[in-house]
Amino acid sequence: MPVKIISIFNNKGGVGKTTLTFHLAHALAKMGHKVLLVDLDPQCNLSIYCMPVETIQEIWDAEVPYIDEPGFADTRKTVSARAFKTVCSKPRTIHFLLKPAEEGTGELETLPPPYRLAPNLDLIPGRLTLHMFEEMVARRWSEAFVGQPLALRTLSEIRRLISEYAEHHGYDIAIADTSPSLGPLNKVALSTVDAFLIPCAPDLFSLYGVRNIGNSLTRWNAELRTLYTLIPASRRPHFPNTFVRFLGYTIYNAKLRAGATKWDMAIAHYNYAQQIPDVISQHVPKELSEGIAAKLLRQPIGETAVMHTHNTFPAHAQKYHCPMWELPDREDLEESDQATIRPNRQRYLDTKDAYAKFAQAVLKRTALVEADL
Repeated sequence: MPVKIISIFNNKGGVGKTTLTFHLAHALAKMGHKVLLVDLDPQCNLSIYCMPVETIQEIWDAEVPYIDEPGFADTRKTVSARAFKTVCSKPRTIHFLLKPAEEGTGELETLPPPYRLAPNLDLIPGRLTLHMFEEMVARRWSEAFVGQPLALRTLSEIRRLISEYAEHHGYDIAIADTSPSLGPLNKVALSTVDAFLIPCAPDLFSLYGVRNIGNSLTRWNAELRTLYTLIPASRRPHFPNTFVRFLGYTIYNAKLRAGATKWDMAIAHYNYAQQIPDVISQHVPKELSEGIAAKLLRQPIGETAVMHTHNTFPAHAQKYHCPMWELPDREDLEESDQATIRPNRQRYLDTKDAYAKFAQAVLKRTALVEADL
């Protein structure tokens, strides 16, 4: 079975997207799925969540001559084959992997290994310089419509790389973390993954974020349909069979108010939350969620499983680069953190079941849209 590539995306930042992505991936891995995380956000928030800063610096430092001056192709000419093999024998960032397409040089003969996070879970780290690839995407977008080979390669390279990693390492799910932007990079990323979901904070800004996403998807879908009629048949397999499918939304980081409303959230939050399904219905093209019943699409993915705020739990998870449910049993907790985490042990452990429920709901909806293709 081909890898399923999904993205968790919102045009509004600060909705907990990276925290949700990190914990969804760990939950899926615990369920036995082989999962690849790909950090496509130039701000690298997912990489920071997953890895010590010292490790990120070590990876970035080794890549500098390939990314900056003199560049990928020229650096390959000046270093020995053995030196380049050594560089590629360690985890490399997504920008390093995309650099040959950016420069228009040959593809990597050997894929660098991903960064291991946990059993069944790996990461392709991000890099702040990814904006350079985004600039090339913007420049080559129009060239793709006349069948320019390098332009088509650039637009399809993210998906091709993920698929190649999946083939080599046996991943059945890949999750792409993206920035809260509707720019050229996300246009390509979101248009060429298989499915996506929107995490929403219960506020006005998320409502407008959903509207922006829906309106952009309508335009992007039309552009991709035109592109597919113009490109050579030999290039078509490098793109997905259909435009991205919409799995639905989840509400994240809502303040818990037991018994106050239907979803146990503060009334002010609930007033915004109950508007989300209508905004989706009005602005996200219905064809993108065919296969998911309208009644189900109106419900948050996983219902209330991950809806309510975890307070300081995610900050501790990021500090120790592990999911929240593993924190109470860590032996390296600082004394000040022990005082916060250990008395709340059961609340931390309960997040494991919550994210497992959410992960199962994501898989169910993915299967529904897949069955409709």
